[in-house]
Amino acid sequence: MDINKIFEIKTSSEFKKMALEVFNFQYDNNTTYQKFCSYLGKSKSNITAVEEIPYLPIEFFKSKQVITTSQPPKIVFESSGTTGQLVSKHYVLKPEIYEKSYLKTFEFFYGNIKEYCVLALLPSYMERKGSSLIYMVNDLIEKSTNPKSGFYLENKVELLKTLQNLDESGFKIILIGVSYALLDVAENHSMNLNNTIIMETGGMKGRRRELVRDELHGILKNSFGLEAIHSEYGMTELLSQAYSKGNGIFNCAPWMSVTIRETDDPLSTEPYGKIGGINIIDLANIYSCSFIATQDLGRVYKDGSFEVLGRFDHSDVRGCNLMAL
Repeated sequence: MDINKIFEIKTSSEFKKMALEVFNFQYDNNTTYQKFCSYLGKSKSNITAVEEIPYLPIEFFKSKQVITTSQPPKIVFESSGTTGQLVSKHYVLKPEIYEKSYLKTFEFFYGNIKEYCVLALLPSYMERKGSSLIYMVNDLIEKSTNPKSGFYLENKVELLKTLQNLDESGFKIILIGVSYALLDVAENHSMNLNNTIIMETGGMKGRRRELVRDELHGILKNSFGLEAIHSEYGMTELLSQAYSKGNGIFNCAPWMSVTIRETDDPLSTEPYGKIGGINIIDLANIYSCSFIATQDLGRVYKDGSFEVLGRFDHSDVRGCNLMAL
């Protein structure tokens, strides 16, 4: 398949046409996904619309090698997890596709990365190997070309000094951080920023009490003097991201889409505005699986935007019992 066509998608009809092509390609070349579809009685012969394509439960990334190729992967991304816990593994055949996806997605929402200074506060991700988020942010830092761009871990004094000086100079800044690290800064310092985007990636990683989005964003807005807090939504199993520019409402690039399924029926579809499980189509996942049923709860609106409202309870055992495939 011509991967470049995926990043040229502009309309809903183009997306649907490409999604069916990707489904056929992955059905033919991804053993795990083909077995899953066959178990459901689905195949190329009876899938004629995007709405009929089965979504692979994300748990398969913990127990199977979900890969659409016979070639060895160039890189393997791993999710975080406690000792002894199975983690998701994303076998990536062509890292350059991931790079193209996150760069074009960033440009779609924020413009040229070279116009920004990128400051990263991601300590928990830095403590382990195989983080797709660290891979992306490191590349964004390099491509920003600003000498002050970089990872700021324990030296929060240096981070705050850099942030204040850059913001006062009028340069555009993105401070991307895991929620608990941003809170650590926000609770001990305050400033009025005018040229800075604060972008949280979610997660307390067991370091602090979990907060609802409004409470978290309220603390960050008050401390940094901002009207809105941005958010990044991505995961180990994807090669694309969604972004929110405020109020927790996310939007996707044209090669990614989100739908909602009923919480107790993995093969169903919920109407706009209803809360349920988040299903994602990520066409950049061409050599993995582009059709994933996540364990996140959310709702989708008519314009394609969506909210993330939490996670399933007992996510490793909920849904359909097809893990023995």
